[in-house]
Amino acid sequence: MKKLLFGGVLFFLACMQVSAQEEAIVQEGEYGFSAGASQYFGDLNPNPRFNTPNVALGAFFRKQFGNYVALRLAGHYAFLGYSDKYNTDNAYMLRRNLSFNTNIWELTLQGDFNFFKFVPGSLYDRFTPYVTFGAGIFNYDPYTYYQGQKVYLRPLGTEGQGSAAYPNRKPYGSMAVCFPIGVGVKYNLNRNMNLGFEVVYRFTTTDYIDDVSTTYAPDAQPHFLPDGSPTLWYALQDRSYETGTPIGIKGRQRGYSNQKDSYLLAEATISFNLTSYKCPSAK
Repeated sequence: MKKLLFGGVLFFLACMQVSAQEEAIVQEGEYGFSAGASQYFGDLNPNPRFNTPNVALGAFFRKQFGNYVALRLAGHYAFLGYSDKYNTDNAYMLRRNLSFNTNIWELTLQGDFNFFKFVPGSLYDRFTPYVTFGAGIFNYDPYTYYQGQKVYLRPLGTEGQGSAAYPNRKPYGSMAVCFPIGVGVKYNLNRNMNLGFEVVYRFTTTDYIDDVSTTYAPDAQPHFLPDGSPTLWYALQDRSYETGTPIGIKGRQRGYSNQKDSYLLAEATISFNLTSYKCPSAK
């Protein structure tokens, strides 16, 4: 009985020592990298569908404030694209026949909030789900392909932006604001390294990631060159002629101006801890 009691005391003291050592480890922050898939939602994909995943890459730094809260600075590259050819259940969108691609370069500041206590190197507090939200800026420049050539759409003003005929339609810029919000999980492999996965949706302040927003404006610019061939603007502002009789009459709906474009990033993450050691208290 005495041996059993003595063994129990030793086990209790060992557990107390391990716990004190874990409490002495302070996670100051993390730096890491992410990779995964991106998905666009907007005028060409309003339903929405998760059917055109593209590449997404990122790097980030987290400053930890205790075991539950962190502030994250992150940079991302993502490729977005879509085409009306995927809208097989919508005859009008198939006839519209628009498409786009764009590179996204993004910088965000986000707050991360753990559901569970997270302590690198701990035997017990090594896993947590979390929520994240914040704000950022991103660069975009939509383009398409015409007769095998890459053509940037923003300078053309495909909906009459910048033309005298439509003074209220101003050219859109190449920068916009985004508001990321999402969820993730994080697992601590050892004192130095973590693995994670997160899905973060980006609301944005622009409806022109896809160069589509309002109505057709076929009278905004000249239709033909002196040699009788169509101008590049005319050929790309309404591409329904490639699928039948043109549908782009003045004032007809081309996009959905009451709904901004958005995108989602789903990524795996790897991060490396920046820790310090705090001497355990006498208690």
